[in-house]
Amino acid sequence: MKKTLFLMLLAGATSCHTLDLNPLSEASTGTFYSNQTELELAVNDLYRLAFWGNDNELFSDNEWHRGQLTNAVIGGTMNADDAGVQTFWLNSYKAIARVNSFIANKERAAANTPAAVMLRLEAEMRLIRAYQYSRLVTHFGDVPLLTDPVALEESYGIARKNQAEVLQFVFDELDFAIANLPVSYGASETKRLTKGAALAIKARTALYTGKWQLARDAAKAVMDLGVYALHTSYSQLFLKAGETSKELIISVPRDEKQQVFNGAGYVQDNISRNAGGYGAQLPTRDMMDAYECTDGKPIDESALYDPKAPFKNRDPRLTATIVEFNTQWLGYNYMPHPDSLTVFSSKENRRVPNKDTRAVAAFASFTGLLWKKGIDQTWPDRLVEDNDAIVIRYAEVLLTYAEAKMELGEIDESVLNTVNLVRARAYGVSVDQTAAYPAITVTNAAALRKVLRRERRVEFPREGLRYMDLIRWKLAEKALSTPVVGLPDPAAQNRAKWPFPGVTPLDDDGLADYSGFGTDVKALSQRSFDKSRQYLWPIPAVERRVNPNITQNAGY
Repeated sequence: MKKTLFLMLLAGATSCHTLDLNPLSEASTGTFYSNQTELELAVNDLYRLAFWGNDNELFSDNEWHRGQLTNAVIGGTMNADDAGVQTFWLNSYKAIARVNSFIANKERAAANTPAAVMLRLEAEMRLIRAYQYSRLVTHFGDVPLLTDPVALEESYGIARKNQAEVLQFVFDELDFAIANLPVSYGASETKRLTKGAALAIKARTALYTGKWQLARDAAKAVMDLGVYALHTSYSQLFLKAGETSKELIISVPRDEKQQVFNGAGYVQDNISRNAGGYGAQLPTRDMMDAYECTDGKPIDESALYDPKAPFKNRDPRLTATIVEFNTQWLGYNYMPHPDSLTVFSSKENRRVPNKDTRAVAAFASFTGLLWKKGIDQTWPDRLVEDNDAIVIRYAEVLLTYAEAKMELGEIDESVLNTVNLVRARAYGVSVDQTAAYPAITVTNAAALRKVLRRERRVEFPREGLRYMDLIRWKLAEKALSTPVVGLPDPAAQNRAKWPFPGVTPLDDDGLADYSGFGTDVKALSQRSFDKSRQYLWPIPAVERRVNPNITQNAGY
């Protein structure tokens, strides 16, 4: 077996997994790929979450963790030795290495594998490789472009390829997948990659890199397939009930029974203290203030907004995403008010000490907010989070189409309709019921751009899209250079201004400004983003120590 490139080997070989997540034995390149079963095992192994996923929401202004305070992205401390950067790079190139090995050796199985099966499996693999490169170029810029297994002695001469060249390779590979993958599979294989998946990845990659025409056409092709639709319930989509939804284009299966899940620590970080959690991983006030009122206006323009009743008259996605004050949640009334020392528990059928107010428990939610989106009522009892991981869904395709058309100067009825489909679903009505939701009618490009950017933010929190939106819109230098704010300490809380001291002003980019509130808000942590270097990540130092031909990005 050839020795392969060092950057691909650092993470080591792992066992294969079928799509039902059962582990299989390790394969040797020297004897593997000899029949259809082995080809399928090689492909299935790359369906694991290590090779998929969007960016960490903690890299954005949507989420904050009390224990972490800041991370390398929002703390401005990212460097070439950062463990997260190395893991991202190594997992991507590990997947690429496996695809390259598959393609180089698949003909061993030609005599006993139907040609149509081999072609379909190759298309899946080439889609996976294209996806890896699409993530690499959007985070690192120029990267090594490897399409064949590389001997160790050759690897020391590998250099970075221009981002444009890598992108062209990505789009060519995705076109191969589009041409050779089925629109759908049988009921037992609903999680496999499809033509729609390849088109959706093409649309996202093109959007992220400013290739508006490609983004428009790929998104439209997904829409024209006729196999995807918005789930009827926004809130249920992110729970077990939504795992078979027609809205999901790419999702990675996870299951407690198959030992693929997040455990007690993750669950407790995300649930209330009354329910046995820590209330540590939190929505930001910035996130909450981004939701419009039901008249379609932002909170600093709408007469419907009341900072003393901030959940009222708001886009329904707010209360589907963040736990509303004074409502039952996980068996307990959620009320972080400093004078609410006890609350009623429907689980215990009595009043109990309120551990979700910091007047009782000092480490209760510092922002006063808790996540609701994607959190199942069984979490506190099971201490397990095993929801399928959503990578891309149909709502993103619709908003990609609208944004690409808008940037091309092609604002027409189809643009408004795609945005309104997403907005109407949030209100639980059909798109033609325009009196029942704030339908978008604006056709001015600048005004529509503000609408679309706000729409993406409130549609996709916790789905890992916000960070790359901030990067591509060049807003990270603003959004990630402001404090994370929370409620004042209980002794300093002005009860007459509970929970929020006034209407938060929003700038033209929809970003909140809390500088005028003084001690009525508490600065929890200071974000910092270095615009001179952080729009690209550093090439991992370990790669450059082995191969000095791999150059570093500016500022690192």
